[in-house]
Parts: sequence; C-alpha cells; structure tokens
Amino acid sequence: MRSGALRRRLHHGDVDGRRNENYETSGLDGLDEPLLGNHDYDDNHSEGQKLEEIWDEERMKEHLHWTFLFSNLIAQWAQWIANIVLGSGSFIARLLPLPSSTQNGPNRKLIAPALSPLQEERLRNLQQRLGVPFDGSRLEHQDALRQLWRLAYPNRELPSLKSELWKDMGWQGPDPSTDFRGGGFISLENLIFFAKKYPESFQRLLHKQDGNRADWEYPFAVAGINISFMLVQMLDLQSGKPSSVAGIRFLELLVEDEMAFDNLYCVAFQMMDAQWLVKRASYMEFNDVLKSTRTQLERELSLEDVSSVKDLPAYNLLRR
Repeated sequence: MRSGALRRRLHHGDVDGRRNENYETSGLDGLDEPLLGNHDYDDNHSEGQKLEEIWDEERMKEHLHWTFLFSNLIAQWAQWIANIVLGSGSFIARLLPLPSSTQNGPNRKLIAPALSPLQEERLRNLQQRLGVPFDGSRLEHQDALRQLWRLAYPNRELPSLKSELWKDMGWQGPDPSTDFRGGGFISLENLIFFAKKYPESFQRLLHKQDGNRADWEYPFAVAGINISFMLVQMLDLQSGKPSSVAGIRFLELLVEDEMAFDNLYCVAFQMMDAQWLVKRASYMEFNDVLKSTRTQLERELSLEDVSSVKDLPAYNLLRR
C-alpha cells in the first residue's frame, strides 16, 4: 500500500448499511491496523504454491461461487412463491390478510408467538450472555483471549495480552480489549466456538486461503465482532421478545439447538467471506458486504423447510 493512502477503521456499529466512518491519511510507517490479515503467511504461501494447488484453489473458488449462487436462488424462489400465495390479490390473502415482505421488508414487526418453556429458557440464557460486556481486567475474559490464540495458532508461542502479535489475527491494535466496544464478551465466545466447532473453516478464513484475495483484506477478528453485532440487530435480540421476521424464525431454531446463535454466527461468517469473494471486494467495501450478508441470511431464514441452522443452504459452505 502506498504512503499517504486513505484508510478507514471498522466500527462495530457500522452495519446494516449505516456508515459511521472516520478517515485519516498516514504513511506506511504509521500503519497500526491489521488491514491485510496474515501478510507473511500469504506471501510464503503464494511463492510455494505448486501447480496442483493452483488447480485445487480454482476448483474450490468455482465450487464456492456456484454454491453461493444456488443458495441465493433458492431463497429468491421461496420469496417469489410466498409473494404469489400471499399477494394482496390472491384468494388466500383475502382470507388471511398477512403483510407481505415486499410491502414492509424483512425488518417489519410481527406479533411474537407464545414461547414454550424451553424457548423462554434458552432465549433468556442468550440475552444474559448478550448483557456481558468484555472486561479486560477479568481473569475469565483474559483466559478466553488466550484460548482463542491457542486455537488460532496452535504452533505459535502465546503472546502477552498487549502485543503487536495480536494484529496478525486481525485486531486493530496491540490490545484486543479495545475492539469489543459494540460486541461484548459474546463476540469473543462466538470466535472461540467457531474455532472449536468448525476448525477447518475457521483456519481458512483466518489465513484467507479461499479464492483470489484483495490486496486490502478485512481484518479477521474485528470482522467477527461486527458479525456478532449484526446478528443481534437482525434477530431483534435486544428487545424482550423478538418480533422481527428473522427473530421469530430464530426462536424456532432455539427449539432444536441451544447454541443456534453461535452456529448461525459461523454460517454468517462463512457467508460473508463468500460474498466478499463473489463481489471481489476490498477493505473499504466491508460495510456493503456485511449488508448483503444480512440480506441473504434473512432470505434463507425465511425458507419454509428451515427448522435448524443445518437446514440453511449456506450451512453447506462450512467445513469441520
């Protein structure tokens, strides 16, 4: 990146199409943000690639592209059929005057259905997790950061809690605790869950191994915090009982899976990276990619045959 290039910090409120940007210009010597991810890894990897690895990468890119397009097509077909069945001029719609998503959008508020005792308990537990801010002075939170490092880099020495090495993971500075303003402790729990449940996908996203990457990549860890924040907004989890379309569908997922939020986070992260590659995005376009990810996730949650996170078309992108 040239000296004097314009760069932008990611803010955790920078989701759902709302830009909250601070711009600054600086030279290369003053660069203190992990904008390019694990740069050393990418250089060594590209230099040592063999011919068959290049072919594998191209096949993986093609598979990722078509899987993403297919899941998007399914969601659009389902929405099209729903609009026909529930359209304002249809016989069914005259009997059941339900609001259509084309009129009010995916963020429209509905009357939340009665919850079972199991749903109420799991929703209450999740909302309690959401209420815990990250506190760098708590030993539990410090240990969680150390656990994330060990999962991300099992063969590297554990750094101190304030070290330039944390930038390799995609934190904005040497102290990760300063990046949790909007995400809370649950965003760190989400990253740890992702690394433990889907380690292959986690590692590939961390090291940017899929597809042709941008010269100015999104920072992995900070992107993860933004995804956690985006999901909380999309699912309307900050209200007493979710009343958005996506939030009500999420309550149904809680019946099958107590960790539905964490699993949905993993799907959203993988979907965001797929969107990133399809759009050939760069750092400055992260907000647009996150907005597209939210839209696609809302479409998939609206599918009639989705009763668990594993039923989402984009779940097939994840690898253990």
